[in-house]
Amino acid sequence: MKLYSSTCSLFLIINHMPMAFSVIRSSRGLIRPLEQTPSGILDLSVIDRLPVLRCNARTLHVFRHGPEAAQVIREALSKALVPYYPLAGWLKESSQGQLQIECSAQGVLFVEASADCTLDTVSYFDNVMSIPNDDLLPDYAPGTEGTEPLVQMQVTQFECGGFVIGLIFCHTICDGLGAAQFLNAVGEIARGLEHPSTTPVWCRDFSPLPPQQEKMNTLPVLPPPMPNYRLQHANIDISLDQIKQAKTEFHDSTGQMCSTFEAVAATFWKFRTLAVNFEPNTEVKLVFFRKLSSAPGTSIA
Repeated sequence: MKLYSSTCSLFLIINHMPMAFSVIRSSRGLIRPLEQTPSGILDLSVIDRLPVLRCNARTLHVFRHGPEAAQVIREALSKALVPYYPLAGWLKESSQGQLQIECSAQGVLFVEASADCTLDTVSYFDNVMSIPNDDLLPDYAPGTEGTEPLVQMQVTQFECGGFVIGLIFCHTICDGLGAAQFLNAVGEIARGLEHPSTTPVWCRDFSPLPPQQEKMNTLPVLPPPMPNYRLQHANIDISLDQIKQAKTEFHDSTGQMCSTFEAVAATFWKFRTLAVNFEPNTEVKLVFFRKLSSAPGTSIA
């Protein structure tokens, strides 16, 4: 069975304003890898261990077409978890209090649901401020013995034949690129491919601890609890003309070129810094992760 091709939009889930329709969850359970997978303990990198990353990322993915989507995705998910087997494990602490992944094949949470309206009725959730995330995201994980699955997914079928995937991903084990790569793998298998086009690799030792931190981490340090952030949403539109103007001004003043990302990030950071109203000469930093080109195989970090 193949999943119909579709157009997908990604929305950040950031508030709890209800919409006028109901969702019924018909089943929930753990989806395990289709085949036997390696067991054991995998160490996380120094970046993965940052306390600020101990949170769950929540996203919605809206598809216009996909009859019987839940069944197709359920099967594809089980197959994708074979090469992506660390995602079917859980977080644990080492004797030194460091986070690790126990490859247990516990599985990921999968919830099947249906809505009593069409996607057109809710304008395909274009109004981000009114997305009912409590209805479209998985509610809880049964039978996990106190350990929360690293990946939780709900597929909600709408009367028009479209569907919404509500995804909760543990940020400690995957960033946005890693989560997108996994979803692409599920999509490829759902469309009939035997194996994902990109083979995942585990290269968490690529970022080892500095020597001084290595000594500090010999002492047991309990990680902070997983926070449940409630972020506030804001739509800020920057036109292409404004971006071009910022890049032109930068080139005129420095003689160098800059990317669109650099222009937008610098503009946001400038006005954010002004709004915070720091004391004069206060040093502030903008930090972000960037994807590095690598050898064959792509890390799921």
